[in-house]
Formats: sequence, structure tokens, C-alpha cells
Amino acid sequence: MLKKYFLHAVFIALCSIPIAGNAQLGFCQGNSGSPIFSEDFGTGITNGPALPPGTTTYTYVDGAPDDGSYTIASSTAGYFDWFNIQDHTPDDVSGKAFIVNASFTPGEFYRRSITGLCENTSYEFSSWLLNLHPRMGAGCPNSGIPINVKFEIWDSTDTNLLASGDTGDIMDKTEAEWEQYALLFTSLPGQTSVILKMINNSGGGCGNDLAIDDIVFRSCGDLVTLTDTQTRNSIIQCEEDGPVPSLTLTASPDFSIFTSHFYQWQESTDASTWTDIPGETSDTYTTPVITTDRYYRVVVSEDLVNISNNLCNVNSEVFEIVFVPTPNPPSSIGDIRICENIETGLLTVRVPPGIRVDWYDAPSGGNLLASNTITYATEVPGTYYAEAVPNQAYCPSLSRTAVTLEFYPLPEVEDEDIRFCENEEVILDAGVSAVSYLWSTGETTSSISVTSEGVYTVEVRDSRGCSNVKTIRLTQVDAPVIDTVISEDDRIVIRTVNTGDFQYSLDGLNFQEEPFFEDMPGGLYTVYVRSDEECPAVQTEFFHLAVPKFFTPNGDGVNDFFEIQGIDALSDYEISLFDRYGKLIVNAKGEPLRWDGSYNNRLMPSGDYWYTVRIEDHTKQGHFALIR
Repeated sequence: MLKKYFLHAVFIALCSIPIAGNAQLGFCQGNSGSPIFSEDFGTGITNGPALPPGTTTYTYVDGAPDDGSYTIASSTAGYFDWFNIQDHTPDDVSGKAFIVNASFTPGEFYRRSITGLCENTSYEFSSWLLNLHPRMGAGCPNSGIPINVKFEIWDSTDTNLLASGDTGDIMDKTEAEWEQYALLFTSLPGQTSVILKMINNSGGGCGNDLAIDDIVFRSCGDLVTLTDTQTRNSIIQCEEDGPVPSLTLTASPDFSIFTSHFYQWQESTDASTWTDIPGETSDTYTTPVITTDRYYRVVVSEDLVNISNNLCNVNSEVFEIVFVPTPNPPSSIGDIRICENIETGLLTVRVPPGIRVDWYDAPSGGNLLASNTITYATEVPGTYYAEAVPNQAYCPSLSRTAVTLEFYPLPEVEDEDIRFCENEEVILDAGVSAVSYLWSTGETTSSISVTSEGVYTVEVRDSRGCSNVKTIRLTQVDAPVIDTVISEDDRIVIRTVNTGDFQYSLDGLNFQEEPFFEDMPGGLYTVYVRSDEECPAVQTEFFHLAVPKFFTPNGDGVNDFFEIQGIDALSDYEISLFDRYGKLIVNAKGEPLRWDGSYNNRLMPSGDYWYTVRIEDHTKQGHFALIR
């Protein structure tokens, strides 16, 4: 009821706004009676029929009308560049409208006699119009000729003009839009019929093409409101609150049209079918105690003789008394159990139309979490409660429906960083059982074998459909590549092609970080180099010649001889010593050389001497000092 009053007030306010050129038009600002005459031009998918003779001076065509022609159609598809429209009549199926292409010459294009009027009574004529030409349409590059229609009401002799009004220019629009226009007039004493005329104020040409629908005549009277002693205009209460006690309703006309008022109260159980309440003809009515839905209104006329004539009276606003039943609790579609990596759970219930749902954190009382929604989204597991409430009034369900959100834990995985040795095969394992697997390689086993470094992932999914992803970062440990092993006097020095955190050994057991070994006696060695304690070492054999840098043949028993240690382990070798002039001093082949610093029993002087050592096909040479 409040909604009806609000819409009515908006309607009046809109109609009271002055519009240039058509200020004489206006809607009934009070209550209206039942339609005396209405024309909706019928239904059907075929055009026509033509209007009765005398209704229009335009020519009927079965298709798109040219200037000065019209049709009756349910669609304008394919008509020039016009909008393809449907009629205005609500709920029509293939409803038709009066489609007019205005004549080049302004003038009358519609005439209709309206009978059954009451004398000395105010009436409202209304009609819906639509400009068929789209703005910037192909037919008219600029705005087309606007619609401009004059409405006239004449007496039945067609000699006295009772009322007239112009719509003013109705410009074309980007979308088809039906617009309603109305004209008020008062019948004269003894007058029971009038003539309606519609006149084209604009010329024909590009534009001025219109559709007309839903022409209606109805009586117009005061705005009559109904209130009870508490100034209420409706009562909507919960059914469980019991019956509504007897009410005294008062009809209050606004005296905008009628100077006197006669009443007949009516009641209804469905707001559709109304019956008179015998003997209730004053401006007040006292209801009985009410236990079911009931609607009241009053029929009002200015003269007593018209109170029973629906062509002359008007109906007041309706006072409604509605009992809102307590709804059942919402129906749950079930508790929600989702995987914990799904951030939000959506709880859902169902209610019939006209019922809203409010969500709470407790089975009664508690905090309101969400209103007017059948769903509630939350990231917090727990039990939530849905309450059903009718839209008409706060009559909540007697209980709330519990819906629980539970998060399933994901399969537990642990990321790994793994180092592996070059040229080795690595087994990667998901680390969790009783799930399905999908590796980034496409494999579906719990473990896979790989030989290349990189980042590998495996998605593990349990029987509930919850999945988690394990990431394994696999880094290859490059194996060292031995370049050379050299003897530097009594040192063994190892050089590699590549670099890294390498470790070095001469026995395969004891490793060190430095690539050299000091004070090593000559002999055959196996050199080991590794990059990681878990990775196998690479190795190579190397013969270390421990050639002394000097010797002192002074007879003190210390370093009195020049000799190369370890060479006696070989079989194919040759050692040659030369003075600084290149003269061969001593030579030994296949046997150790032990030189005392003399030549032909003559002591050689202090100085630098040179040596050449051939081992199989390899030769090494260098120098040493003789010190006396």
C-alpha cells in the first residue's frame, strides 16, 4: 500500500512538471474509475483489419505505410529504417498498434466517438505514442521531422470544443520509447458522448512516423485516501500475532475535482473481486475483527445517482490488511566441505518466492552476518544459520537452518632442493602415498627418474579431490675435468679444465681443498679429484719426478749426490746431465743415476747444470745447481 502511494505521488509530481508547448495536457491527479473506453488494436501476426469507416482519413495498407497511410501491425520489422517495435499493451502476445506515416499536409488522422459518459463528470483521456524514426537513422541523415500531435475532445454535435492539448515536438531517440500523454475534460449537462480527434501538427516527409496504442477514457475524481485512527493506510502483520481488532476507517477526499461526495464501501479477499458492504455509505466504516487477508476501498461519486454507475464514479485507494504466515526455515542444499586451498566457501539455502534469507552466527540471537541473500560466502570454517523472513514483514521462521563449512586438509608435501652428480640418474619422489600424481613431465607415478637439472613439480591429489603441489629444485654437480698434473721439484700440482669446489687426493681416501701436494717423493701416483663427497672422483695416473733443485757434494753426508727419486720403478727411461755449454757429463739408461759432481775424476765447479729425462716417449728437462 505504501508502495502504491509512493508511485502515485511520483506520478502526480511528474505530471505537474510544465512542458513547453503542451502545458494544457495533464493526467488525473486524483482517483480514476474503471475504463469507459479502451482501444488496444487487437492481436495477431497478420496486419489489419483496417479501422472502421470514418475513423481516419488515411489510407490503410497491408505493409509499410507511405506518407498519408497507416497499418495495424504487431511488428515494424523491415519498415524503412524504423525501429522494429512491439506494441505497448502489457502482457500482449503479438499485440498490435496503430502505425502511422503522417501526411505531407497537417490535419486530422484519427476520430472516435466515445459513448456512455455521465454528465457533469471529469474524465481523463490518455494514449501512448512512439516516434518510429531512430536518431541518425539511414533515412534521415539528421534528426527527422518530429512527431507533434494535438488531442481534441468535442461534444457529440462536433460543434463545441471541450478540451484540447498538444504533445509538442516528440523528437526521435536512439532507442524506441513509448510515452503516455493525457488530457482532462468535463462533460456538460445532458452530455453522454464526445468525439476524440487526433490531429497531426507536423508535415510529412522524412520523419513524423508514429505508433499509437492503448487509448483509454476513464472518469477522474478526487484523490481519496483511507486511514485508520492511527493514520495507517495499511496493516501488514505476522499471522502468529493473532487477529486484527476492529478498525474504524475514514475516507478523506482532497476536493480537487468533486464538490460533494457520496460513498459506497467495498471489501475484497484478493484485491481483485470487490463486493459492496450493505448500508455502509458514509465516509467512515468500522470493520469486524479480522482474521484473514482483507482489502477495503470506497466508491466515490459527486452525485448520489452516480454512486452505482461505474462509468461515473471513482475508486479510492485501497486499505489492505494482510496476515503474513510464518515461513518454514530455509532448505539447505547441504553442508559444504571444500579443500583448504579454496579460499572461500559458499553456503547456499533455498526459500520460496517472496521470502528472503538472513544469515547469523548463532541458532538464535547472535550477529547478523548477511541479509537478503540465499548464499553466504566466508573464509572461516564453522556452522552458520539461515533464517527465512517474508518480504512483506519481519515474521521470521521459528528456527534457523544450520549449514556447516568444513575445510579438508591438503596432502602434506615438502619442497626439496636436491644436488646430483653429473652423468647420474636421480630418483625424484613425491613423498606421499595413497594419492594420485601428475608430474610436470607428464608422468603419473609416485616417483620418476631424471638426468637433467631443473625445477620439477608434482601435483598430488587425494580421494576427496584436494590437491597440493610439491616443488623439487634439482641442481647438477659438475664433475671435475683434469687438465694436467705437473711436478714442480718435490711438489705435485693438479690443474683442472673447469672450476668448482673441488677436493684433491693422492690415495682416494684423504682429500684436501688445495690442488697441490708438498714434499712428495718421486714415484707413480694416482691423482683423485672430486666435486662433492657424494659424487665419485675422477682419477688419473701420474709419475712424479722429484728432481732436486741443487746438491752439495762436500762430503758431509747430506745431499752429496744428485739423484732423481722414484725413477727406478720404471724400466724404459734414460737420464742425461749436461754442463752449461751442453756437454754431456753423465748418462744412465734403464738404471738409476747417482752423480757425485765429478767428471773423469775431476770435480766439476759450482754452477748450473741441465738434465734431460726420457720416460718412454716423453721427455722432461730442467736445470739444477751444484754448490760447493
